[in-house]
Amino acid sequence: MFIETLQKEGITLTDQQLAQFDMYFQLLIEWNEKVNLTAITDKEEVYLKHFFDSITPSFYYDLQHTTTVCDIGAGAGFPSIPLKICFPHLHITIVDSLKKRLTFLENLVTELQLEHVELVHARAEDFGQRKEARGHFDLVTARAVARMSVLSEYCLPVCKTGGTFLALKGASSTEELTAAKKAIEILGGEFVEEHAFLLPIEESERSIIVTNKVKNTPKKYPRKAGTPAKSPIS
Repeated sequence: MFIETLQKEGITLTDQQLAQFDMYFQLLIEWNEKVNLTAITDKEEVYLKHFFDSITPSFYYDLQHTTTVCDIGAGAGFPSIPLKICFPHLHITIVDSLKKRLTFLENLVTELQLEHVELVHARAEDFGQRKEARGHFDLVTARAVARMSVLSEYCLPVCKTGGTFLALKGASSTEELTAAKKAIEILGGEFVEEHAFLLPIEESERSIIVTNKVKNTPKKYPRKAGTPAKSPIS
């Protein structure tokens, strides 16, 4: 299913890429015994709910002509590492606040022999204030991190003007979007569209929210660590 469904979307995986996904699964299960990475450990479920789900942004966004990608709060590497395996030319920066997860990712990147992957140990709010990060990335992604009003403050500051922020969500997020409208605008973004779809086989709901960066984010954003979650822009 994994191979065939990706082929229908124009992604044909080589033997090397399939071997990388297999090793990814093995390392995820191995490390999960000592670091809490995922509650999903069945092989078919990992391939569907983690690997395939992480690749779905490429069905709606042109990654072939994208270079720099920042993944905020990637956890065990989702969605950025599956995207990197499928699109090896990408330069990936992963930001996570938990050192244990980054230690896993360091090992994963080494074992999968992935180039141009930078791992950053930082809170999203602190990273967003770094001079080298602000307005730097073509594409910024986040999966299952926070509601849109908060997530926009984490992600839009590091997205370059003319770039795109993709939020990977569960069920359709109409209420979240309505609540986040002001935040997106203040942070220099413009909502474009939401793609709602069902995962194959189990048919659980997913949505990808597309926001373009149309102007620079004011310097005061993101606010200090913890503030966006406690007091979302409204």
